[in-house]
Amino acid sequence: MYRVTQYPHGTFSWADNSSSDPAKATAFYMALFGWDKVEHPIGDGVTYTVFQLEGEDCAALSGMSPDQLDAGARSQWNNFVTVDDVDALAALVTANGGQVVYGPVDVFDAGRMLHIQDPTGAALNLWQPCNSIGAGIVNAVGAMSFNELWTPDVARAKAFFHALFGWTYEFDGIFTRIYNRGRLNGGMLELDDAAPTWIPHFHVADVDVAISRVKSLGGAIEIDKHVDDDGARWSVVADPAGALFYIMQLPKADPWTE
Repeated sequence: MYRVTQYPHGTFSWADNSSSDPAKATAFYMALFGWDKVEHPIGDGVTYTVFQLEGEDCAALSGMSPDQLDAGARSQWNNFVTVDDVDALAALVTANGGQVVYGPVDVFDAGRMLHIQDPTGAALNLWQPCNSIGAGIVNAVGAMSFNELWTPDVARAKAFFHALFGWTYEFDGIFTRIYNRGRLNGGMLELDDAAPTWIPHFHVADVDVAISRVKSLGGAIEIDKHVDDDGARWSVVADPAGALFYIMQLPKADPWTE
């Protein structure tokens, strides 16, 4: 079941890319994943490009602001979690050691958003949908399939997100799996030498083919192919503007059914 009509509270539902080179990055993703696009001008010369897969919204991309470019900000993927009421969660974020960066704010008629940082410094967006639920397709080849936190302090992040969303966890000695209402919903990896960040995974039919295409399209391989014990085959790559993401060949189509 790949198509989605609603997301439960606490579920990852969307990712968009803030890019220093939106034209080059857009062409890269369309060629890599076979995405179509719909462009939405949102003012001040900025375009929010919504990517589509099989006719469903699957991700998006926009250019960085002049201030971000001047500051030398790195292109990045921004991850979104659906919530029932963003306004009600703002106080809970700060009460548990997080930071409200901006919002809550209405995003046109699409929904209401709160941009936060967890206590370890990783940014995340909370999304209360109105006319947009986020991704209308997940886990299919070319669609988002997973969201992973790189952080130097998994224990602190776990406590924060449990208080915020009620997430529960399973640790295998290296990797922490996130469960939301009993369903697999993401993961956490403790890394001392990486900036705290959430990174999306996109499902590919063949990771070796995808790695070759990333290279030929001007991207870079940050972590070469790895095969997990469960058969998942993945690589961490960067688009031509430097935004990191995973490409993952899943051992089964829908990990959310675990």
